[in-house]
Amino acid sequence: MASIWNKVVKQLEGYPERIAVAKVIIENGLSVRDRKVFCNDIEIPPIRIGRVARVDRRTVAETVKAIENDDELKEIFARIRSAGHSLRDVAKHLNLGVVEITPENARIPGILAKSATILAEKKISIRQAIVDDPELSPEPKLTLIAETKIPGELVPKFLKIKGVEKISVY
Repeated sequence: MASIWNKVVKQLEGYPERIAVAKVIIENGLSVRDRKVFCNDIEIPPIRIGRVARVDRRTVAETVKAIENDDELKEIFARIRSAGHSLRDVAKHLNLGVVEITPENARIPGILAKSATILAEKKISIRQAIVDDPELSPEPKLTLIAETKIPGELVPKFLKIKGVEKISVY
C-alpha cells in the first residue's frame, strides 16, 4: 500500500504550491471538511494557511478542493486532529531535555522502545514522546522530551539503535 503522503503528492502532482499547502495542513494537525480547514473545531482562514505555505488563498482553496475530490484523501483529511500541545519549543525555558531522532526508515520497530530504555537506564523520566506518523509525515521524527537535560554521553547510544540515522539533542 502506498503511503498517504505519496498519495497526496500523486494527487497534487504538477502543483508544488498545493503540495506545500497539504504539508502545512498535515504538519499542523489540521483537518479539511466542507471546503474549509480546521484545527479541531476552530476554522482557520485560508489566507493564514497561505501565508505559512507561501501561497495565495486561492491556492489553499484549490488544494482543499482537490483533497475533497479524492474519496480516500477526503476521509483521511476530514479526520485529522491536532495531537495536542508539545513542550518541544518551550523545553529550554522549562529546563527540560529534548532528543530528536530521525530514522533511516520509520517503519523499523524498536526505535521508540530502545530510546526510552536508554533514558530510563539513566533514571531520566520522559514527559512527552511525539512520534510523527510515517504515513502522514514526509520526514517523520521521534521527539522525546525529558525531565532533565540529555547528557551528551547518551548520543552515541542513541546512534547505535538499529534504524537511527540522526540525533539532535537540545
